[in-house]
Amino acid sequence: MPFKKKPYGVNGFLTDRNLVAIAILLLGFPHILTAQEPKVTSETGLGDSQLISADNDQSENSSGSDDGAGTSNQPIQATNSRDNDWVHAWMRNVDKVRASQPHFVSPIVTTHVMLVQQFRYDMSWQQDPGGTSTSNYGMSKGLEIIPVSRLEVGIFPPNYLAHQSSVPDGLGDLSFQVKFRAFSATEGRGDYFVGFFFGGSLPTGTPPNGVGHSILSPTLAAAKGFGNWDVQTTFGASLPVSGANILGRAIIFNTAVNYKLKGKAWPMLEQNSTFWSGGVLDGKKQVFLTPGLVLGSFSVAERLRFAIGAGVQIAMTEFHQYNHRWTLSLRFPF
Repeated sequence: MPFKKKPYGVNGFLTDRNLVAIAILLLGFPHILTAQEPKVTSETGLGDSQLISADNDQSENSSGSDDGAGTSNQPIQATNSRDNDWVHAWMRNVDKVRASQPHFVSPIVTTHVMLVQQFRYDMSWQQDPGGTSTSNYGMSKGLEIIPVSRLEVGIFPPNYLAHQSSVPDGLGDLSFQVKFRAFSATEGRGDYFVGFFFGGSLPTGTPPNGVGHSILSPTLAAAKGFGNWDVQTTFGASLPVSGANILGRAIIFNTAVNYKLKGKAWPMLEQNSTFWSGGVLDGKKQVFLTPGLVLGSFSVAERLRFAIGAGVQIAMTEFHQYNHRWTLSLRFPF
């Protein structure tokens, strides 16, 4: 029996309608694959301040300076309508601020000479002149945020002081700080920062743990980078609103020299000086040298990062209110 070719149809060969459907599928297949690809977002990650450079050399605030120690984020771009809410807009602005200033790590004692966004919690243990010791939990550190491009606002809850002596334990004073960035340039374009800071404290604690008076603290701050080295300096005053006849007025001068080692370790040396005029300490001065080390920052989750630092203040002058103050600093840039 001669072979009879089957007609185009259901049993195997293609009808004209099948051909049209396959052609449409082939033409649309690349677009389907594109729609199924996962959305790529920019990586977020020091600045007590980090932005990723081409050679991974910039480090201290990348959704993580922030302070901390080397954090760096590429500015985030809105990818869909959900990224246009105020939270995402705020975080994009924070990343732009971090990208417009150097990426220096925050020292142990010296106020960080950068705008940073982080939560910081410090603890210290010091030797008092009478041979006892005092523990300080909080050390007037707390939440620091960047609300607009040239400002940082810090709110620092009262610290808690625990004494080995007969002095009662208790809470200190609530304090705050506002930083204004006047001039700055990133690495390779000048590597510097100049700003004006204004802080203070409110008498929320009971003496002797609180000072019992409001204090205002204007400060001039500057920083300059030299390759892997950076120098941060603050020059300010402690001005009591009342009680100056007891507390006196003080000039506070701090300088920190930091070295960036492999982008994750920051050995440093600080000098911390205070000079009093008026009050019971009139004419006295005290100077400390503070060697320290900061490690990080390390990624925790999405924008959240973590850095840890430690140092010890060593008295260099005959007069000093304490000696050998050990400090442990925990920073959570975001």
